[in-house]
Amino acid sequence: MSYDLIVIGTGPGGYVCAIRAAQLGLKVAVVEKRGTHGGTCLNVGCIPSKALLYASELFEEAGHKFADLGIGVGKPKLDLATMQAFKDKGVDGNVKGVEFLLKKNKIDAYMGAGKILAPGKVEVTLNADGKVEVLETKNIVIATGSDVAPLPGVEIDEKRIVSSTGALALGKVPGKLLVIGAGVIGLELGSVWRRLGAEVTVVEYLDRILPGMDSDVAKSFQRILDKQGFSFKLGTKVTGVDSSGKTLKVSVEPAAGGDAETVEADVVLVAIGRVAYTGGLGLNEVGVATDQRGRVVTDAHYATNVPGIYAIGDVIAGPMLAHKAEDEGVALAELLAGKAGHVNYDVIPGVVYTFPEVASVGKTEDEVKASGVAYKVGKFPFTANGRTKVNNTTDGFVKVIADAATDKVLGAHIIGPEAGEMIHECAVLMEFGGSSEDLARTCHAHPTRSEAVKEAAMAVEKRAIHM
Repeated sequence: MSYDLIVIGTGPGGYVCAIRAAQLGLKVAVVEKRGTHGGTCLNVGCIPSKALLYASELFEEAGHKFADLGIGVGKPKLDLATMQAFKDKGVDGNVKGVEFLLKKNKIDAYMGAGKILAPGKVEVTLNADGKVEVLETKNIVIATGSDVAPLPGVEIDEKRIVSSTGALALGKVPGKLLVIGAGVIGLELGSVWRRLGAEVTVVEYLDRILPGMDSDVAKSFQRILDKQGFSFKLGTKVTGVDSSGKTLKVSVEPAAGGDAETVEADVVLVAIGRVAYTGGLGLNEVGVATDQRGRVVTDAHYATNVPGIYAIGDVIAGPMLAHKAEDEGVALAELLAGKAGHVNYDVIPGVVYTFPEVASVGKTEDEVKASGVAYKVGKFPFTANGRTKVNNTTDGFVKVIADAATDKVLGAHIIGPEAGEMIHECAVLMEFGGSSEDLARTCHAHPTRSEAVKEAAMAVEKRAIHM
């Protein structure tokens, strides 16, 4: 078979790249070694975690917040098996949706492990029967995503010592859950099991949570999580886990050196990050360059050093986010079709789907300060927002950072309910080079949480009305 494009991997980057290329008239095939399309995100990542976050949030609301609203329901009873089935149903629907879209766009799907034999040649070992097929193509896109970063000395068994995959499929609520890593994945999954009854301790090597996010936001968010019942051991490293007994014995010690201690847990979640997945692709044999972190090296147009071979998503540099991979997939497909594909890396939002949510777009205050650019900051707390006050969801704030000379918005950060939805008006504004005054003078409906975004923009010039 001969194609214009073969995409290896059908996660968000890969399947979106394939669909956009097909829309533009290219003959496209995809290769996927998993039994289903959608990659980590749809199968064991973004989608199932959001199902459990949603269900566990409602469970906690019913048990702790309904009474204050005059709703008497008694103590809710957890049916974890049904909750997991709810999650699995949602995953199945999304996965089948991708399969439908590939068929709709007349994209050939080969379910098996792909290996690049040479520029223009991809070998596929089919899952169904082990048969090997060699496909020919003008262009190859590596979209194989990422895998769980291992922690030396801690062996994941996906039963008691779990990665995010195992943490999404626990059969019972652990009495004590120890999370290694205070990043997005650790805090989201820690939130799920804390709401359902687990005692959650988070161990983080750095002296703060959410590395890479605005430090002002991280400090405030940690205080909120403390109130919710999280326990944190910051500036601390895990040196080993003894799984020989009924409970896990986790050895921890100060990252800067000092006396070790043992913490007991029923389940340990290893969530220290992810690494690019390039195993078995034949990259070394073909001569595709990778960097010191194992990521595929590409130029500004996603081309590797080998003509006709490209890469996108988690497997290349940049934030490991599904929507970043999707945009890269669209941009590359358009470039291959002779159009002007482009991704603005200065305006890629990031969201932590806890409650409240944390959302960010653009530069953090730490980054702006380090750059030496003169800047102004406007902040507005949800305690002063009419909608959140009447809904009793006042934790958090909106923060807008603008260039002091031009007033161009450089970054926006939100902690609050539905922050992940609200951040997008800031993203649109920044995409068009907008100023804080543009945002401040845009009429916002009342009463909405989004009014806090307007007020934060007004606060840049110290003219917020409601505080």
